[in-house]
Amino acid sequence: MRKRLIRLGAGAVLFAAAAAATYMRAFESQILEAAAFLIPYIIVGYKVIFKAVRNILNGKIFDENFLMAVASMGAFVVGDYPEAVAVMLFYQVGELFEDYAVGKSRKSIAQLMNIRPDYANLKTEKGVEKVSPEQVKVGDIIVIRPGEKVPLDGIVVSGHSTVDTAALTGESLPRDVSEGNEILSGCINLSGLIEVRTEKEFGQSTVSRILELVENATSQKAKTENFITRFAAVYTPAVVGAAVILAVIPPLVIEDAAFSDWAYRALNFLVVSCPCALVISVPLGFFGGLGAASKIGVLVKGSNYLEAAAHAEYVVMDKTGTLTKGVFEVEKVQPADAFKAGEDAETRKKELLRLAAAAESNSSHPISLSLRKAAEESFGFRTEDVQIKELTELAGHGVSAVIDGHKVLAGNHKLMDKEGLAFESPDEAGTVVYIAVDGVYAGYILIADQIKDDAIEAVSGLKGRGIITVMLTGDSRAAAESVGKKLGLDRVYSQLLPEDKVNRVCELLEEKSEKGKLMFVGDGINDAPVLARADVGVAMGGLGSDAAIEAADIVIMDDRPSKLLDLMKISKKTLAIVKQNIVFALGIKLLVLVLSAVGLASMWAAVFADVGVSIIAIINSMRALKVK
Repeated sequence: MRKRLIRLGAGAVLFAAAAAATYMRAFESQILEAAAFLIPYIIVGYKVIFKAVRNILNGKIFDENFLMAVASMGAFVVGDYPEAVAVMLFYQVGELFEDYAVGKSRKSIAQLMNIRPDYANLKTEKGVEKVSPEQVKVGDIIVIRPGEKVPLDGIVVSGHSTVDTAALTGESLPRDVSEGNEILSGCINLSGLIEVRTEKEFGQSTVSRILELVENATSQKAKTENFITRFAAVYTPAVVGAAVILAVIPPLVIEDAAFSDWAYRALNFLVVSCPCALVISVPLGFFGGLGAASKIGVLVKGSNYLEAAAHAEYVVMDKTGTLTKGVFEVEKVQPADAFKAGEDAETRKKELLRLAAAAESNSSHPISLSLRKAAEESFGFRTEDVQIKELTELAGHGVSAVIDGHKVLAGNHKLMDKEGLAFESPDEAGTVVYIAVDGVYAGYILIADQIKDDAIEAVSGLKGRGIITVMLTGDSRAAAESVGKKLGLDRVYSQLLPEDKVNRVCELLEEKSEKGKLMFVGDGINDAPVLARADVGVAMGGLGSDAAIEAADIVIMDDRPSKLLDLMKISKKTLAIVKQNIVFALGIKLLVLVLSAVGLASMWAAVFADVGVSIIAIINSMRALKVK
């Protein structure tokens, strides 16, 4: 950048000196005047001419370098030396602005690159060794000192600290972590020394996934970007052809028409025709939008998804982990009358809870975790104290296991219906786990979830934008309708299997308008098929499963559904900026093209129509980066 500034500065000074000498009629001959302007022209524009020649040799003729080289050289041929240098100088100034703007846009996303850890402190028999994060295996213990980046995802096994998660979530408030808490790579350890048992290899860790998403984000182009690329490919050759016709035909058919006059008009035509303002500002605007989203902890995998978010007509959401916290607590244990008859009520409840916790011992689902937690807190339940065999997951229904010699089924009402068992349904809202032992209904356990703090804000904000809000869940009708009523959702569908969710989304896709988009927001592994089927899939990245994040187009890193409103605001602002640039650039160019053709526009007007418009469009595009 410094070298470019020095080169352009030197060229500008020599250009000013030559222009002043011309004004004072200091040159004795036209050859000396041409030489005086040729020196700054070469200093400023040699790279453009070199690129134009190289591109022509490679078969790429009609680009901005070709247009600038032909126009400026043509101006020299017809004797307009100051205009020739001015075209090249101001074009280079425009390029400088472009590089600065792109660099500034990239900085916001490049900040994410700073989360890449340089090393990991691996605990070994010989002590603590500093190694590359790629060398750490699952199950290894790593030591993270205050001020260091967390290199891999894991569980804290020793120590207490606070961590800065701003790079992942956009939130500045530190989080406390202690023994047993999950910690994600990319955070910064702020206070105490902690030891972490790694849960994932570096390639599968949160930091790696984020970096991969960011690096690939610009490869998915929005429809507007693709249109501009196709438009420029047709527009530029067409304008070059028109310029040739403008230079050659009028002098042949119009009496007393001077070839130099029409050649000058054609050169103006070429300068104006350069589509730089569009080709630069439109991708830059989308890039700014991607950067703005990343600042608030929303990772968008491509500008096409950013554009689609602005056209959302339906927002379909999962319940658990998306609209609710996914932090379940056992609220009621209700044994059936026939279960352990003769025992006291407390013993019967403990036994029912013990069987349910044992059956769910191999699952990481929040409901399973809540059952085990309740059993541990109630009577010190430990999985190793129970004989568990033939543990089988029944997709969409529950689990089956042989526990201490008894066949135990734990799951939803569909599992009971499938087994032909009569069961009792509670009146209270919540998730119900039904238990059967040796083919006999044994009772149920009621588990309640909590609505996220910002879920009501998210739903009311979406409805305020005229978006239809829908919830799909595999939970019971009572629990689903309770949540739907509290949040004010437009539609609620409950008791759905994964394939039922896909079918519902397909039905909703048929309802939306041709230009409208359906956005699905989920977090579980069973949401992956729906995320992939929706027009725009949004995954909760903080607690969401790897499969959901991989299938999604957008990832919300802090699991807050209200970030959807921020995302849509950024999306609409980005599209507005892009449209402003397109209308402004084409309008000014069209006006000056017409004026050039009729001989009312000078080369200076042409320079403004190209470089000036480009700079204004670039500055406008940079507004997309700003987030309140």
